[in-house]
Amino acid sequence: MSQAIAEIAPTGTVRSLCRSLDIAPATYYRLQDTSAIPDDLALRDRIQEIAVEMPCYGYRRITATLVREGWPMNHKRVLRLMRADNLLCLRRKSFICTTDSRHSLPVYANLASGMPLTGLNQLWVADITYIRLQREFVYLAAVLDAYSRRCIGWELGRHLTADLTLAALEKALLSREVRSGLVHHSDRGVQYASSEYLSRLQASNIRISMSRSGNPYDNARAESFMKTLKYEEVYLQEYGDFAEAYACIAQFIEQVYNGQRLHSALQYRPPIEFEELTCH
Repeated sequence: MSQAIAEIAPTGTVRSLCRSLDIAPATYYRLQDTSAIPDDLALRDRIQEIAVEMPCYGYRRITATLVREGWPMNHKRVLRLMRADNLLCLRRKSFICTTDSRHSLPVYANLASGMPLTGLNQLWVADITYIRLQREFVYLAAVLDAYSRRCIGWELGRHLTADLTLAALEKALLSREVRSGLVHHSDRGVQYASSEYLSRLQASNIRISMSRSGNPYDNARAESFMKTLKYEEVYLQEYGDFAEAYACIAQFIEQVYNGQRLHSALQYRPPIEFEELTCH
């Protein structure tokens, strides 16, 4: 049967010919001389067909489709092949605003603009973003050291409140030494202008700085981190629940972003290595 299909294959795709013979494509491939087929070739062909037919499918749904067709498969292998073949499309996400600067809370001048940085713990930058799960949105708050770009504190939560940003700040305070003159810079969002957050900064003798209203360039380092997180981790995944999202994001921030990802602003070194080379 496979020989007959092979003889007429030039006139149509294997899948369409198998359909006309009422057999599954996986059956055809299993009948082939596997020594003549490079590893993963048949699987990659089928993954590409599914991706064309269902362009909104992520790697988990493509894995489920393959399993239903009889392929022995796991999502990690599919993710690897899709990443290699550039099939992980970056879909547009609906925009969720995380900054509410329309409030009567205190705001502060921008101290970070043009601030010369010569070492760690001179300027911390903070920001919030949203992350879409299958059935809900969750929110990530992060604090970075602007000199090394290292994420020194972060927290993921279901609610966009001051408690979320405070949790990220507390982690940063535990991981770093607060030196005289340290500036904390953020947008004017209500979470950062809340009395709880400002009181914690003041109690730690940290100077407060805020972006101009509606100007994301004033917090470019934090915005860049969030963009990297979205494009290199979040948009490539389909988190099933909060626990999965938390574990994956923790692994990306702590191992990949801080420990492996090369930053052009750091002479193409990851933040941890940059700190070890320049700050000790």
